[in-house]
Amino acid sequence: MYVVHTLDSLASLLLSSLFSLLAMAHLFRDLSLGHSKRDATPPPIMPPKSTAAADDLPSPLGQLAAALSDSDLTLTAYEIFVAACRTSSGKPLSSAPNHSSNSPSQNSPNSPALQRSITSTAASKVKKAFGLKSPGSGSRKSPGSGSASGSGQGKPKRPLTVGELMRNQMRVSEAMDSRVRRALLRISAGQVGRRIESVVVPLELLQQLKASDFTDQQEYDEWQKRTLKVLEAGLILHPHMPLDKSNSAAQRLRQIVHAALDKPIQTGKNTESMQVLRSAVMSLANRSYDGSYADSSHWADGIPLNLRLYEMLLQSCFDANDESSIIEEFDELMEQIKKTWGILGLNQTLHNLCFTWVLFHRFVATGQMDLDLLSTADGQLAEVAKDAKTTKDAEYSKVLSSTLTSILGWAEKRLLAYHETFDRGNVETMQGIVSLGVAAAKILVEDISNEYRRRRRNEVNVARERIETYIRSSLRTAFAQIMEKADSSRRASKNQPNALPGLAILAKDVGSLAVNEKQVFSPILKRWHPLAAGLAVATLHACYGNELKQFISGITELTPDAVQVLRAADQLEKDLVQIAVEDSVESDDGGKAIIREMPPFEAEGAIANLVKIWIKTRIDRLKEWVDRNLQQEVWSAQANQEGYAPSAVEVLRIINETLDAFFQLPIPMHPALLPEVMNGLDRCLQYYVIKAKSGCGSRNAFLPTMPALTRCTIGSKFQGFGKKKEKSPNPQKRNPQVATNGDSSSGIPQLCVRINTLQWILGEFDVLEKRIITLLRNSESAHAEDFSNGLAKKFELSPAACLEGIQQLCEAAAYRIVFHDLSNVLWDGLYVGDPASSRIEPFLQELERKLMFISDTVHERIRTRIITEIMRASFDGFLLVLLAGGPSRAFTRKDSQIIEDDFKFLKELFWANGDGLPSELIDKFSTTARSILPLFRTDTESLIEQFRRVTMETYKSSARSKLPLPPTSGQWNPSEPNTLLRVLCYRNDESATKFLKKTYDLPKKL
Repeated sequence: MYVVHTLDSLASLLLSSLFSLLAMAHLFRDLSLGHSKRDATPPPIMPPKSTAAADDLPSPLGQLAAALSDSDLTLTAYEIFVAACRTSSGKPLSSAPNHSSNSPSQNSPNSPALQRSITSTAASKVKKAFGLKSPGSGSRKSPGSGSASGSGQGKPKRPLTVGELMRNQMRVSEAMDSRVRRALLRISAGQVGRRIESVVVPLELLQQLKASDFTDQQEYDEWQKRTLKVLEAGLILHPHMPLDKSNSAAQRLRQIVHAALDKPIQTGKNTESMQVLRSAVMSLANRSYDGSYADSSHWADGIPLNLRLYEMLLQSCFDANDESSIIEEFDELMEQIKKTWGILGLNQTLHNLCFTWVLFHRFVATGQMDLDLLSTADGQLAEVAKDAKTTKDAEYSKVLSSTLTSILGWAEKRLLAYHETFDRGNVETMQGIVSLGVAAAKILVEDISNEYRRRRRNEVNVARERIETYIRSSLRTAFAQIMEKADSSRRASKNQPNALPGLAILAKDVGSLAVNEKQVFSPILKRWHPLAAGLAVATLHACYGNELKQFISGITELTPDAVQVLRAADQLEKDLVQIAVEDSVESDDGGKAIIREMPPFEAEGAIANLVKIWIKTRIDRLKEWVDRNLQQEVWSAQANQEGYAPSAVEVLRIINETLDAFFQLPIPMHPALLPEVMNGLDRCLQYYVIKAKSGCGSRNAFLPTMPALTRCTIGSKFQGFGKKKEKSPNPQKRNPQVATNGDSSSGIPQLCVRINTLQWILGEFDVLEKRIITLLRNSESAHAEDFSNGLAKKFELSPAACLEGIQQLCEAAAYRIVFHDLSNVLWDGLYVGDPASSRIEPFLQELERKLMFISDTVHERIRTRIITEIMRASFDGFLLVLLAGGPSRAFTRKDSQIIEDDFKFLKELFWANGDGLPSELIDKFSTTARSILPLFRTDTESLIEQFRRVTMETYKSSARSKLPLPPTSGQWNPSEPNTLLRVLCYRNDESATKFLKKTYDLPKKL
């Protein structure tokens, strides 16, 4: 009976093993992939492609403390994968509690999950969702693919199973795969019904595999060391639960591992070393938080070991021959990979995070060329964003933060200087990287940052802030580069003619950069920042503005380089502002915020200030020239044929040169600054005119001082008749200024030249103003409206000064002739002593000679004016002799005819038989004299009565007791008291003398 029972048990065991082998054989069976079938005989394993692009991108899932290479992790991950997918005693192991609910049933070796085929026509649902591409079907083949005739034996080959596909993808040798599967079959046979999560796979493999299972002892030793290091990593270095350093089991395991590094241990089932190892491992693997014995073993579910192992499994989803492509069997392979979650302690949340990193890392490692990969990573990151809002696990948050920081760091390394990384050719890649970086930043800030939670969320727009940072940073970097380039260009062309200054080159380059930004990058960045282009040009405006400000502060004068730079800056600013305005059309504030960020360069203002300095310098030089040349000017009529001063010609020549130089300035605001030039030139000419007329005297300077009033001595003019005429005891006093103004620079010839000079200048104003209009019309900066305001192009001060100066000089010349040059025949001779013997003829003869000289010398346009002034001075002199001639003159009523005849002769001199002044003009200026001369024929009593009446009317009550002495007004008038009094003073009549003696006690002589 015992024997039969034993045989039954043995048969049952063999049958179970057979079923297990059959199950493993069928587990990974697939149908062929489209036209190209995966063969049972895999091709040689291709070496992994270079991932130099990702060498500086360490895994953020965590660095292991154990000395496990990527190859070690790959083999361990493969062992876990095979173990998770195995069956025992004809039945699959139960899946982990957190296994996906949609995993296929594994009730028997012949279950659909084990027998199901994969075809390329059944397209992957995941790949469709992500938009991932499959490997190329041309010359580029998927792992294990080949033609039916590829073997040359003419018979079809068995399609690859999922297990064989996974082995090829993970580059595991057939020998290693065979060893692992055999060992797992033996483990399954010996532990029927146990869940895979309760099995410590490395421990069981150590017991099942012997040195004889390997090619040689060295291979076995290496495998054993790796397996022991995996146990150390999962149970001690990165345990599922925190481990007390004094834990005895941990100390024993550490000793065993370290000892095995020097000498392999015996792992037979009954060996002492194996029993000690198993005891320590199981003690550590079955720990729980409440101290009870756990029904699951925790040996590969500690972070970061589990994440790194899972990372290796996910890497297998990429095609070995086209590393940026997901394999066709992605869904089926991923379904099997997820069965490892129970052993690795993973869930959908951690899977999403790991898969995001793997996709992103693969994009980087394959040269950042596959936009599908980038888009898939971005889509997967959206799932991570959802998880981050609902998962508050501290360990998860730590890994999440590390992963997102790595992704964001890599993205920002490129985006903070995106002008160096991207151009028109790869700008689509930039869009994906920006999307990825912004998404990572949003999760980091909104779901991890405590600062964000403390602030009101509406105060933070993460995407907009990041884009603003990228734009400002990249454009500042780009600006620095083009500034260096512009400086190099300037140095290279330093000795070339018409070389542009550095800042002018820079302005041109910045303008090109702004246009490129608007066309290439802003349309992409506008998705996250509505004012991307405006922000970009504001940044460039600020960068260039800083350089321009330093440049302007160092300018002291207007130079061609300075003007070129400032004009280039002004044009650049207009272009930048235009881009900002166009970009802000749809914004809430109409772009005001961006425009506020662009304080004007004030380039035009700087140019204007420099031009004003230039104008002031020119005007100051002109004024100095006027002073210097007027000191040397002799006002000679022989200087030129026209009879005006050479200094005036030079002044106008310099003014013309100044105008030419002004309009040749390469500035954009000639019309705006022309009034400044005109004002300066106008003042200079005014200064010249004032200087030209100064020191030439005036009417009052030449008038003699009126002597004090006296009364006549009766018959005095007949005393000494026939005797030798003696010198007058009381000579008439002249104004002392007359002598000081008698120098050669202000003689009549010189005065005539001065008058001619001012008249010539006056005539040149029209020529000057027409020339200014022509220059303005030829200026590129002039507009039609600039010609409407005529005042801006006219001289105002200097023409008025010329007119005033001509009048003053004519008057000065006239009174000089009458009261200075001809004083001997007028003031000192006319009517002195006996009026009949000292009449006006000598004065008329001298005056006529003067008039002839004046007519020949003075410009014809002012000839009438100066002769009129001479006539007026002559009439004034004639009246002054009659009314203020001093005690040497006395007149009787009979003398009145002589006086009237003489005045008539004086008027006729100026009429010149109709060739002189118009009679109307003579009558106008002789009105006063003609009104006063009748007084000299009026009888004395009538004069006295008239004087009394007029005085009393003038002074009213104060004249009742005594007639007041009327003051001299100088305005002669027959009804004016002082005029009447003076006629009485010079009346050679006893009644007049007595009246004056009695009323005012006037003396007979001075």
